[in-house]
Amino acid sequence: MATSEELRQRLRSLIESNDVVLFMKGNRAFPQCGFSASVAQILDSLLPEYATVDVLADGEIRQGIKEYSSWPTVPQLYIKGELIGGSDIVASLYATGELHKKLGFEGPP
Repeated sequence: MATSEELRQRLRSLIESNDVVLFMKGNRAFPQCGFSASVAQILDSLLPEYATVDVLADGEIRQGIKEYSSWPTVPQLYIKGELIGGSDIVASLYATGELHKKLGFEGPP
């Protein structure tokens, strides 16, 4: 099923109106899968605030974000409108200090 233009606009708006947005299962305070929890934990260690979208709360968004990004899994992290990736990629970028740079920090302490 193709993503409707209305849903694409909703997703685009969520992504563009937040510097950092995480599409995840659950929310920052209560992740509903280990992969989402891992990314949220990494972001929590770096940022006091970021947006999350609970894909379990809206089936249309859950499927639509996969089609929008051509990325088959959730979580999906966006920084300044750019898809960064899922749990493994975020963990790898965090370990190398690249995630810090994408977020505008010098690097890991």
